[in-house]
Amino acid sequence: MKTKHTPIGVLIIFLLLVNTAIVNAQEKPVIPAYVAVTTMHWNMEMEDFDMDKWKATEKEYLDKVTMKNEHVLSSSFYLHYFTADNSEVIYVRTYPSWDAIDKAVTRNEELEKLAWPNESARDAYFKKQGAYYSNEHSDEIYAPIPGAKLLPQGSKEDYITYVRKSHFAFPEDGSREDFMALRTEGNEKIIQKNEFIRAYYPNVHAWGSDRTEFMEAFYVDTLADLDKMLDRQGTLAEEAWPNETARTARNKKVSKYFTGIHGDFIYRRIGVLSK
Repeated sequence: MKTKHTPIGVLIIFLLLVNTAIVNAQEKPVIPAYVAVTTMHWNMEMEDFDMDKWKATEKEYLDKVTMKNEHVLSSSFYLHYFTADNSEVIYVRTYPSWDAIDKAVTRNEELEKLAWPNESARDAYFKKQGAYYSNEHSDEIYAPIPGAKLLPQGSKEDYITYVRKSHFAFPEDGSREDFMALRTEGNEKIIQKNEFIRAYYPNVHAWGSDRTEFMEAFYVDTLADLDKMLDRQGTLAEEAWPNETARTARNKKVSKYFTGIHGDFIYRRIGVLSK
């Protein structure tokens, strides 16, 4: 099928091609090229489920495999807090390149055999691990875009994670330059100055079911801080654009790049299971 590219369509392509890897002499956190999000589900028929035992099982895999896989920049688990499905278990991995995704799979297999050299023991571990989950899962791959506020490298803190999924509108009168200028200005004046936001990660669709998706993840300490964060966003916007008419005009310019439809999801990051 032939795709029609509008100016904002060119913008999305540009964002996906942005080289966002950031490494300096102080070894600051690296912004990945791709983020893989797997939505799994608890096995709701498991009668002897124990959260601590689940964490211990996944921690064993983290220590023996994921931590040693040089192709995986980071990984983390997120559990349902306020979403439409209480069975959700979100598993996120980040990669420095598209090629690294395939390499990571091969490297996992190698490390699994090193971790459990006895085949029977290896099979027993994966049977125990798999018993926690249903057979249903889905995968999406996103591409980070500039404007992130990063967690410290190796953070093991639990965080409330608010995910907002919006959708691009592809306006005929839009442009990459206009969108990026609006977004950069808003990011600098609001998100980066909001003291309740511990981390922020903006991502666009790279591979999956909906190319219009714009996914933002906000990390805060507590659920109460989420309310404070949202209130603070409004206050910072008023401080940045004190003239109400100018502020309204700017909001109108930003809103034309989106459909106006978005979804809200709140998860709990499991810090101990994070790389």
